[in-house]
Amino acid sequence: MNEKWIKPFFLLAALYDGVLGIAFIIAPASIFAMYGVEPPNHMAYVQFPAMLLILFAIMFYRVAMDPVRNRDLILYGCGLKIAYCSLAFWYMVTTGIPSMWVPWAYADLVFLVLFILSWRSIGGRPQPA
Repeated sequence: MNEKWIKPFFLLAALYDGVLGIAFIIAPASIFAMYGVEPPNHMAYVQFPAMLLILFAIMFYRVAMDPVRNRDLILYGCGLKIAYCSLAFWYMVTTGIPSMWVPWAYADLVFLVLFILSWRSIGGRPQPA
C-alpha cells in the first residue's frame, strides 16, 4: 500500500483535534449557544476533555513527523476514536444526543478506519534503531 498519505493524514488529525480542543477551551459557551444546547453546570466538564484533545493533537503531530517510529501511538488514537464513537452512537440509538455531537462522531469513525489502515500499512516495516 502506498504510505505517502499517512504523514499528511496525521497532520490533518492533529489539526482537527487541536482546533476542536482549542475552540472548546476558548469559547465553549458560544459553541453550545450556536447549537441551542444547554451547557453543563460547569465548563470544566467541557474544558478538561478539550485539553485531552489538544494532547492527542500533539501526539498525532508526533505520528505525522515519524509514523514508523511512533506507530504504537496510533493505537492510542484508535482508543480515543473508539471511546467517542461508541458513546455518541450508543446515545444516538438509545436516549438521543444533541445534534452538535453527531457530525464529530461520524468524522471520528472515518478517522478510526484510517488510523487502523495506517497502523496496518506501516506494520511490516522495520523499526529504526
